[in-house]
This record gives sequence, structure tokens and C-alpha cells, in this order.
Amino acid sequence: MKPYFPPPEYHTPADFRPRLLHRLLPRGLSFYSGVLRCVARAQYYAARGRFDQTELGNTSALAIRLFEQSGARFHITGLDHLGTVKGGAVIIGNHMSSLETFALPCLVIPFKPICFVIKESLLHHPLFGAIMRAQTTVAVSRTNPREDLAAVLKGGERVLGEGCAFCLFPQSTRQVPFDESKFNTLGVKVARRAGAAVVPVALRTDYWGNGSVVKDMGPVGRCRDVNIAFGAPLSPELSQAELHGQVVAFIREHLTRWGVPIIGAAPASATAV
Repeated sequence: MKPYFPPPEYHTPADFRPRLLHRLLPRGLSFYSGVLRCVARAQYYAARGRFDQTELGNTSALAIRLFEQSGARFHITGLDHLGTVKGGAVIIGNHMSSLETFALPCLVIPFKPICFVIKESLLHHPLFGAIMRAQTTVAVSRTNPREDLAAVLKGGERVLGEGCAFCLFPQSTRQVPFDESKFNTLGVKVARRAGAAVVPVALRTDYWGNGSVVKDMGPVGRCRDVNIAFGAPLSPELSQAELHGQVVAFIREHLTRWGVPIIGAAPASATAV
């Protein structure tokens, strides 16, 4: 598949101007109309049994274009790293907002099919259920940690064996500050068990804020830049501590550069890659 955004990087053009209609609309209205358009598109294809990886990628690319129309400026780097991994890969990143789940598929799918870990309840969600069921996912309940761990390890090993990119956000909840103490080792455990490379990704996506009442309906446009940086693949032959430390260090380095707060304890042996 031809990349939607050719490697090694993509930046919203400096002279990019949203269409007149989007310039006249309030930024939040323009943004959420784009979200609804993407969801409606996905539902249309899912209802007809046609929401495959190609359509997921097409919808994701449309989302980035529509978000740019609402004023977001994307800076995506390291895309060339995705093309250097043979077989499956575990993509591990921080989780700042819902924006990354809309944007990541079209960046990854030209290189590998993508699979997300999702909450089991999303499979039955009235708005997203049909979309989630149409995709390859690994579902967890978030009520039984032991069962969830087993599901992710088993499901991850399966999809990695099929050559997929298994995407995890190993922290308890979406938040802007990067809390290293709550960034768990689940992703590197899956990678070492399956013998798959790890690709770290640092994400600054707080253009789409988290809501205080409905988390997916937060404020839009408090910042303009959306930063996504993929790192060089890391070998699963590294020890768990080394692998986790290098992932954390990569994310910390980029978030610090972008002005994102870092909290929690850092691994003592972590070094940036």
C-alpha cells in the first residue's frame, strides 16, 4: 500500500489555510464535525462488512486532513523506522488523548496491519461497537488484571505472529503529563514473549483535550501542534528493564522537548535512543 504520508516525515505545510467554511466555524465545532464525519464513514463501511485495514487507513488519513482544517498542525517524524521491521512489531507510546487512535492507523497500515488493545465494553458500544468488531483487536475488561494480562499476552503473541503492529498505551488513563511511575511493562513483556521488535512512539496530542464530564468531549485547540515521533526499533533480546527503560527515555526526551510535563520516577538505567 502506498503510504498516506510518505517517509521519513510529514509536517502540515506552513502556508496551509483551512477551507472558508472551517475558518468561519468555531474551532471546536469544526473539529467535532470532522470526528463525526469519520465515525459515520467507519460505521457505513462496517455495516456493509467492508471496514477492513484499507478503509481504516483511509478514514484515519481523512481524520488528519479534517483536523488540519480545524487548525491542528501535524509534525510526524520517524516514519521510515516502521519500514525497517520484518514481521510483527509492538508499538508502545504514551496516551494523551483520543486523537492518536484516529491518527495512528494511516501512519502504520502502509507498513503493517494495526491492532489495538481496547476496552471490552467498546465492542458493544452503540456508536463504536460495529467499528471495533470489524477490526482485529485484543479486548480487556479492566476489571480483572490477571485475566487482562493473559489476554494481552496471548492475543499479542497471536497478532504479532501474523505480522501485525500491536499498539499499546501502557498507562492507566489518558493524561497530558507523562507519569513514568504508571507506565507499565506490559508492552515489552509481549514483545519479548513473541520475539518481536519494539517501536517506541512519543505523542503530543493535547490539541484534543480530555473532558471533565465526558472524556472524549474535551476542549479543542488550546495548542496548535500535534507531534508524533516514532523511534528506531529495539531488539526483544534486550532485558525487560533495558527495553522498558529505553522506551520511557525516548518518550521522555521528546515530550520534554515539546514542553509536556514529566512526573513520577524515571528508571535509573534509562538512556535515550
